[in-house]
Amino acid sequence: MDVKERGGIKQIEPADRRRLLAIARRSIEMAVCRRLSTLADLPAPTAVLCDPAAAFVTIHELGELRGCIGLMRFEIPLWENVRDAAAAAALDDPRFGPVAESEVPALDLEVSVLETPVALPNPADFVSGRHGIVVERGMHRALLLPQVATEMGWDAEQMLEAVCHKARLPGDAWRQPETRLYVFESTCFSEHGLADPANDPANETVAV
Repeated sequence: MDVKERGGIKQIEPADRRRLLAIARRSIEMAVCRRLSTLADLPAPTAVLCDPAAAFVTIHELGELRGCIGLMRFEIPLWENVRDAAAAAALDDPRFGPVAESEVPALDLEVSVLETPVALPNPADFVSGRHGIVVERGMHRALLLPQVATEMGWDAEQMLEAVCHKARLPGDAWRQPETRLYVFESTCFSEHGLADPANDPANETVAV
């Protein structure tokens, strides 16, 4: 499918967003606090959340990044990817030490639901703030979520250079024909955003 002809991601209603965030938090509590819980203790997934979709879970603490892990398992139910990504973000992000039990109440969780990436044959079609980006070259591979560009104030070239650096490639590797680029859009929502009555959850489904 051409980048310009892609359809939007499935709408995730506010109630299902809250359910996914609750699944993420309970999964972290089970992993970090080592409570004797079972899958039955997780909020029951709805039919939409049983549809397959990839997901990232990002953890912030006092406004600072505390962990972020994604699972590009497009054949796995969305709620399972959120459950597993949340626990991994808390314990397995190599940039940070494992989250401690005392930190859990202060965490703010964010879930990103990803479309399947499609090839980007022409880098000029990359739209910063709308597209997430995947770069591949040989054994090197990296991904940046769409909202990173907005958070960092990056334009398209800066985002492309950043994902190349993350993959341990030269910053201009995205210009070279042997480098493969893929783009995707995502739905992103957080506990902080849904807890703010001034925010309309329906407006939080953004192609960023």
